[in-house]
Amino acid sequence: MSRKKIALIGGGQIGGNLALIAAQKELGDVVIFDIPKAEGMIKGKALDLMQLRPHDGYDVNIEGSSDPAVISGADVVIITAGVPRKPGMDREDLLEINLKIIRDVANNVKTHAPEAFVIVISNPLDAMVYAFYKISGFPKNQVVGMAGALDSARFRTFIAMETGFSVQDVTCMVLGGHGDSMVPLTRLASVGGIPVSELIPEERLNAIVDRVRFAGGEIVKLFGNGSAYYAPAQSAIEMAESYLRDKKRVIPCASYCEGEFGVDGYFIGVPSVIGSGGVERILEFTLTEEEQAELNNTLEKVKKTVAGTGL
Repeated sequence: MSRKKIALIGGGQIGGNLALIAAQKELGDVVIFDIPKAEGMIKGKALDLMQLRPHDGYDVNIEGSSDPAVISGADVVIITAGVPRKPGMDREDLLEINLKIIRDVANNVKTHAPEAFVIVISNPLDAMVYAFYKISGFPKNQVVGMAGALDSARFRTFIAMETGFSVQDVTCMVLGGHGDSMVPLTRLASVGGIPVSELIPEERLNAIVDRVRFAGGEIVKLFGNGSAYYAPAQSAIEMAESYLRDKKRVIPCASYCEGEFGVDGYFIGVPSVIGSGGVERILEFTLTEEEQAELNNTLEKVKKTVAGTGL
C-alpha cells in the first residue's frame, strides 16, 4: 500500500514544525511548497528533516519545491501561507494581503489536489477558510479551519498550570471565531471529570478565560516578530491524523455551519467529528442563554471579517 501524501503550503515556522511532527508520526510522505524566493529555505528544511530520520527511523520522504505541481495527489493539504502578525496587530489586520495569497493557493489546490482534505491555518482564520471554500468550490466537508483545536489546547494548558494537575486530565472546549471574541466554555471544563468551578475560584477562572482569548497576542508580544508555531502545528496535525486514520476525533474546528448553533453560511469554531469523510458531523448541543449570546457576538465579528473578503 502506498503512503499517504501531506502537502504543506508555506514553509515558515509552522510549516517546518508541521513537517517534523508529520514525519515523527509517520502519517505519510511530506511535500513543502512555497514561493520561488523561499525555495532554497524549504529545500534546506526538507533535507535537514530527511537527515533527522535515521535517529528514530522515520520511514517517510520529505521534499521542498516552488513548483505547485509538487502537491499533486495530496491526501491532506495544510495551508499556513501568509504574513504573520506583528506586535500591535490583530488577526484582521492581515486580511487584505493574506486574501491575495489564499486566492492563489486555492486555485493551485483545486488544480493539483482536488480530492484533498484541506486544513487552513492562515489568519484571519475564519475569513481565510471561508475564502478558500468559496474560491476552490470544494465540498464543505473537505475544508476546515484550525482554530478551536489550538484555542482549546491553550485553555487546557492554563487550567493545568493553575491547578498543578496533569494537562492530560483536563477537558475543555472553545467555540466561536478565532479571535478575541472566542467563547471558552467554563461550564463544560473539567479535570478528571470534576468541574473546574469546583477547583478554581471564579475570579481566577475568569482571568484564565481572558488569557485564552488573548493567548495568540501574548506570544506575538513576547516574540517581538512573528506568531506562535509549535502549538498551531500540533493542533493541525491532530486534525490531519484524525482524517488520515479515520479516528473520528471530536475536535473544535472552524467548520461550515448550515444552521447549527444558529449559524448559517459561515465557518466558525464548533465541535466537529473528523474521519475519513472529512468533517463528517457537527455535534450540536444546548447552550445557556449567556453562552449563545457570546457565540452570537463572535459570529457578528466573523461576519464582519468575512464581508471584507468581498466573496
